[in-house]
Amino acid sequence: MRHILAFSALALVMGAASAAKAECGTVTVANMNWQSGELLANVDKFVLEHGFGCDVEFIPGDTVPTITSMVEKGEPDIAGEAWVDLVPEIVKRGTEEGRIVQIGQALSDGGEQGWYVPKFIVDAHPGIKTVDDALGHPELFPDPEDASKGAIFNGPQGSGGSVVGGQLFKAYAGTSKNFKLVDPGTQAGLDGALTKAYERKEGWLGYYWSPTALLGKYPMVRLEAGVPHDATEWKRCNTKADCPDPRKNEWPKDHVATLISKKLATGNNPDVVAYLSKRSWDNETVNSVMSWMTETQAGGEDGAVHFLKEHKDLWTTWVPEDVAEKIQAAL
Repeated sequence: MRHILAFSALALVMGAASAAKAECGTVTVANMNWQSGELLANVDKFVLEHGFGCDVEFIPGDTVPTITSMVEKGEPDIAGEAWVDLVPEIVKRGTEEGRIVQIGQALSDGGEQGWYVPKFIVDAHPGIKTVDDALGHPELFPDPEDASKGAIFNGPQGSGGSVVGGQLFKAYAGTSKNFKLVDPGTQAGLDGALTKAYERKEGWLGYYWSPTALLGKYPMVRLEAGVPHDATEWKRCNTKADCPDPRKNEWPKDHVATLISKKLATGNNPDVVAYLSKRSWDNETVNSVMSWMTETQAGGEDGAVHFLKEHKDLWTTWVPEDVAEKIQAAL
């Protein structure tokens, strides 16, 4: 009799779990091919599976093909970290036609680009807040090949950051202020220059962006432009390498949203949609988790578990209490 009762209890539990999964069904999630996107996809997978009883299916993702597929084919259901400013026309069309919905901000403070300096430099010289402040002290950011000059490390060759960096170097009159614009060649070259300088506690000034693991490991301060962002001027000259008269300008923040398909938005999973609308984190949080992933050589799945264990105060605000209890039990 005890065996029969035990089997019956197990059957009830399994039946309840199956019913929950049947109610949620299969949800397709874009597993983006960059570290922060992979991390967020795995956080969503863990929460949806253990908190809401969904079956999550990963689909390889990248900005342009993923968003295009969502608009044209209705798949995947979720693009967790969608850099929508990179494909504004596709997003605009998909939104107007009701094929996709921008459900919330993946990054609460937006994707950031700009010129950075080490935090230890700003701590020692609190007057350095803007680009012009930094350019007044070439001795603090010496060129590795000629210490009599200051250096600004540009973005990698072929990147948008390198074009804008070159134009802003002209706009801020870097040459006349005894600075040299250094071409790092590749992303590895840029990372190596920053890492070498930081570990030697030497001054460094150059292009970078967030969220990234490197800025999680090495605290950096983004310099203010000293002027507000002018979108018209940015489009006219700051982003065009051959424009002869660039002006000072602030780097715009990238809008990083979560996109969901029409099927998910109008389906039978309002609790899942509510979670995705609330699920948002800042650059500092993402940087710290990615730094841990890089140091431990962890992938997105382990990174998600690390985040959920270390940042309970954040993710529990995204879900109802009963869902949070299920996620906590799964951890």
